[in-house]
Amino acid sequence: MRRRLPWGDALRTALGAPGRSRRLSSSPRSRVWRVETAGAPVVVKQIVDGPDADERYARELAALRLAAGADPAVVPALRGTAPDDRVLVLEHLDHRQPSGDWIVDYAAALARLHAVARPEHAGVLPRWQGPDAADATSFLRLAAALDAPVPPGVPGELDGLVHRLARTPGHALLHGDPCPGNDLHTTGGTRFIDFEQASLGSGLVELAYLRIGFPTCWCVTAAPAPLLERAETAYRTAWRAEAGDELHGDLTDFCVGWLIRGDALVPRANREGADHLARIPIRDWKWGTVTARQRLVHRLGVVGGMTAGRDGPSGLSTLCTDMRRRMLARWPGLRPVPARRP
Repeated sequence: MRRRLPWGDALRTALGAPGRSRRLSSSPRSRVWRVETAGAPVVVKQIVDGPDADERYARELAALRLAAGADPAVVPALRGTAPDDRVLVLEHLDHRQPSGDWIVDYAAALARLHAVARPEHAGVLPRWQGPDAADATSFLRLAAALDAPVPPGVPGELDGLVHRLARTPGHALLHGDPCPGNDLHTTGGTRFIDFEQASLGSGLVELAYLRIGFPTCWCVTAAPAPLLERAETAYRTAWRAEAGDELHGDLTDFCVGWLIRGDALVPRANREGADHLARIPIRDWKWGTVTARQRLVHRLGVVGGMTAGRDGPSGLSTLCTDMRRRMLARWPGLRPVPARRP
């Protein structure tokens, strides 16, 4: 069914009459068009009806306005809005095929996006919410289902992690879903789109994506170690230049946080409610480029390596390594996640 372009009187007054339009692919939670106007082509995005539609629109609009302060730009320019229809009109940008080391420029742009927010922006967006006690309990139940003995100190380690993440300071502008596909690689640099889940918090929340494999995304990638090191260095360098300070906090904590979140195994529409970690021993399912078990095996390997030899979460390293080994033995057909983006 063809949907009518939501171009009402307010947009006509501000931008003129629309010319030819073409529907673009998008998530089920929005409708997107490329529209010709007298000035230049634009992108029209409409947030579709749903119980959280107004909140998603408000988040995206607030994030775009806040991110507009970055120089050079990290988001498309906002050309117009129609709040009653939950419509945003954005600058149209030509996306180029990303290079093999795309993750380096991506990381630097992500840092500049994060750094655009300041302490005085508190309240403009909700605070980021990390994993909770239920996530930790579910992870330990999964270990038991895999017959992996839980070292005595691990429940306390996870309890401490949950509390640390809940108290983590930071006012970075977090994208909320900074996936390959929500980044545009243009002649003017990397720009980000789709801010429906934007929040404020520590930039480490999303720097962790590079190691843990883009946990909220349909396309998981695991960059080779030298490329990952370049990207993380690019992020920290850009953050320091923009924020005037070093990045504070422990990246390992945030990677563990993504590991124990079962909601990070399914698309956004399927989150909140079901215990997705509990489903892992029973069945596998594919989301995007890999399956849930592939995602989990990758994350277990990352966290097992990051926590090895540390004074704190040594038991967690042992548990993650054991769980990963048992999963690969039980399901020997599981392949590593891709090293390149699709």
